[in-house]
Formats: sequence, structure tokens, C-alpha cells
Amino acid sequence: MKIAFYATKPYDRIWFEPLAREYGFSIHFIELPCNEDTIFLAKGYDAICIFVNDRVNAKMIDELYHMNVKAILLRSAGFNHVDIKAAEDKIVVLRVPSYSPEAVAEYAAGLLLSVNRCIHKAYYRTRDFNMSIHGFIGMDLNNKTAGVIGTGKIGQAMIRILEGFGMNVLAYDPYPIEGLGAEYVSLETLFKQSDIITLHCPLTKETKHIINKKNIKMMKDGVYLVNTSRGSLINSEDLLDGLIDGKFGGVGLDVYEEEEGIFYEDRSTVIVEDEVLARLMTFPNVLITSHMGFFTKEAMEAIAIETLENAYALENGLPLLNKVV
Repeated sequence: MKIAFYATKPYDRIWFEPLAREYGFSIHFIELPCNEDTIFLAKGYDAICIFVNDRVNAKMIDELYHMNVKAILLRSAGFNHVDIKAAEDKIVVLRVPSYSPEAVAEYAAGLLLSVNRCIHKAYYRTRDFNMSIHGFIGMDLNNKTAGVIGTGKIGQAMIRILEGFGMNVLAYDPYPIEGLGAEYVSLETLFKQSDIITLHCPLTKETKHIINKKNIKMMKDGVYLVNTSRGSLINSEDLLDGLIDGKFGGVGLDVYEEEEGIFYEDRSTVIVEDEVLARLMTFPNVLITSHMGFFTKEAMEAIAIETLENAYALENGLPLLNKVV
């Protein structure tokens, strides 16, 4: 199988190159993102492999189909960046449903701890031998209430971490799991009672902008919000308004709804045109990182193995367990 591998970074090669040789696959690594302007590069390949900020719409699906591309291999669990309906009966879409739930949950906890206790800010202050702790006061997590939206594998891992902090955990998910160590409640109850809200749900029509002006208004004053899932779960302008109004004690974001073309790239020498993102960066109680919650050795290895296992199953007529339908 010949695979066109879009949005390649140096760390992708580390994990995919040796495995590709073992499977007998030929991978052409392309640094450019996958979009309407670059889809022609897939000509002559059996499959394309894309990441979370690549986009494949209906027009591109048709182009791939006419180029005899058989599959879109996702290096992610989420698939909202591909027009699944347009791909039906034309191209198989295969995802990595689970690579390391603990990696993302642990990172979400790290964001929470950092923004609550100002660890990231203290690091820069003490590097200048400024040992003042003024302005760095946080709050105990013990005996506080955490609201977890989404109780899939990552949400479950996060619940275990929060329980380890001695927190009372509320959960919301339209598909509850029996025996989970959290109390399922309505979204309204979760918003009203939680001291900390952390998002671990997929991006769907139902969950887009689940954090909006109306729901922010219901939250406690001083609430902490963490998002390591998908940026569009939050209406960024409503979040900005909430921050200006002093609603949030702290916000930790590893994703942003307009992150495409910004995250994973070095933009340090150019002017950022996204005014909302630029404004969010100015708040002292906001910590933003570049969609790296998944980024551990264990997760990268699991993503590479599962992605190429998906390709192997397709090539050899095996059951496609990770097919997106």
C-alpha cells in the first residue's frame, strides 16, 4: 500500500517510518496540510493519512474517489474534520478510537493544576530570581465539585484522577456508564454546582458550543474551565465575554475552535490575525497550549500502530473494526 501522509512533523517520522517498513507500506511524507489546494498530491496513492487540523470536504472526497484512493486514515479518534456522509460508498474512513486516554486526562489535570496554582507563571518569575508569591494564590481541589462532560475513556480516566484529589465528581453524558464513580446529572445541574468543569466529549451537532453565553451564566462565579477535546465545544467570543465579566477563576485550553493554521506551527514572527485568540492570551488566568494533550511516547506509538493496523486490515480484506460510519 502506498500512503500519502499529510501534515508531517519530525516526530511523525520517528514512529511511522520503522513501522511502515515492517508492514511493507510505502509512505510519502508531505509537510503541507491536507486541503483543497493540496489534495492533488494524493494522486497515485492507495490511501491518505491526515491529522486533526486537516480538512476533507465533499469536493475533496470526489477528487480522491476519482484518483482511486481507497481510504482516509485518521491519526486521531475524532472525525469531525472529514465529511463522513460524502465518503459513504466511495472511500473508507478509518480512525484510531483509543490510543492513550490517560495521556489526555493527565494533561487536562496538569492544565487545571497549572492555571489554579499559577505554576507556569511562577516558573518565569523565579527564573528572574523574583521569589515573590504575590498574586499566585489558588484553591484546594479537595472537597470541591468537578463536572465532567463526556464519560468515554478519556472522561473516565479524568474522573479517576479527580477522585484521587478528593473531589466530588458530577458527570454528564447522553450514554451513561453503569458503575462509574461519578454521579450523573443534567447539564444544567452540572453547570450550576461545579467548581471545575472539564470537557471530554466529541464534537457533534449537539455538542458544538456546549459552552456558550447561556450556560456560562449558569456557572458559579470563579469556576475553572478546562478543554482538551475540541475547540468548537466552546463559543470563544462568549468565553471572552465571560472572562471580561470576571466569571472564571481560570481557564485551561489545549484546543481552540479556529486553531487550524495556527496550532502546530511556529507563528512567533508573524502577526496573529485572530483577534479573539490574541485577546484570550492577554488574560492572566488563561493558559493556552497547542493541542498537545495526546503527546506522549506511549500515545504516539499506539497511534502509529493502530493507523497502520487499519491500513493492513483494509489491504488484506480483514474486518474494519475502526471504520467510521
